[in-house]
Amino acid sequence: MRKLLINSTALATVAGLAASASFADVSITATSEFAFSDRESKVVASNGTFQTQSSEVGMTFTNKTDNGLTVSYNTQFTSAGTVAIDESALSISGGFGKIVLGQKDGVTGTYGMGAEDLIAEESNTGLTVSATISTGSDIALGTNDNNKVAYHLPAMGGLTVGASFEDSGASATANTATDTTALGARYVTELNGMAITLAAANATTETASTLADTKADNMGVKVVRGNISAIYATTNYTADGEDRSTTGYSISYNMGDGLTIGAYSNTSEDSVDLDSASQGESYSVNGVEAQYTLAAGLTAVLNVDNYDYDAPTSNAAGSDDGSLTKLTIKAAF
Repeated sequence: MRKLLINSTALATVAGLAASASFADVSITATSEFAFSDRESKVVASNGTFQTQSSEVGMTFTNKTDNGLTVSYNTQFTSAGTVAIDESALSISGGFGKIVLGQKDGVTGTYGMGAEDLIAEESNTGLTVSATISTGSDIALGTNDNNKVAYHLPAMGGLTVGASFEDSGASATANTATDTTALGARYVTELNGMAITLAAANATTETASTLADTKADNMGVKVVRGNISAIYATTNYTADGEDRSTTGYSISYNMGDGLTIGAYSNTSEDSVDLDSASQGESYSVNGVEAQYTLAAGLTAVLNVDNYDYDAPTSNAAGSDDGSLTKLTIKAAF
């Protein structure tokens, strides 16, 4: 009898908690990619065939408060050989706009535009001979997943604007206590049956020494008319010993029946390179892509890239040119 009474009390307590608790809406998504690549390269270590795999699981918890706020927590786990937390952030949104707190890209990742945003698999030639040349027209500064705070204004017609700040913390070592401030905006409109998107982003990372601040800016325009889409984008990046400029474009055409084809090009120059103050380096890539939907959530992507890399005079032996052919199987859940 006593055991029955205890069990009844426990059930009543759980039922009471369930009735008074506010449970969040939960969304779980996942993606997985497997790619087989064949690279023709003058660099022996980069030549040949190879396989790569990456996966990501995302979870979002959302609550609606009594005073009209939307509170969400998002976390993402990635795996490219080792499982790690990629993003983890809290967001609060309402009539005032949206605040994002935690480990998430800054606003440059939200508002910036790269030429290959139309392309399912961005060009990746495995350029290993230099870490001081840009290989795409995306803005890279401020897009890490370090802790930061971001604010997005409410949409004003077709205009959206945001800002983010990353505090690197205190440091006794020069050039390591570096804070990053970023701004971004997009404007969407229609003209003569075309959907046009204008994008701009800017980021500055301060230095804690006499070295110049690191700066990057990006501008892009996207035009969509029917099944045809096109992007033109440009990015500039300056730092101590670095002065890079990158221009790119892409075009895609949805042919129907699950097939989309695209073409893309990026050209990058570093007029002042860390490896040589008198001679910079340059990189260009041109490629084509075909995406085909095998089934709902399952896509095959074929890319063929041709690239050319000119190293600075101090490392002329590192110059390379070649091609990369890659077949990727992508699944989304």
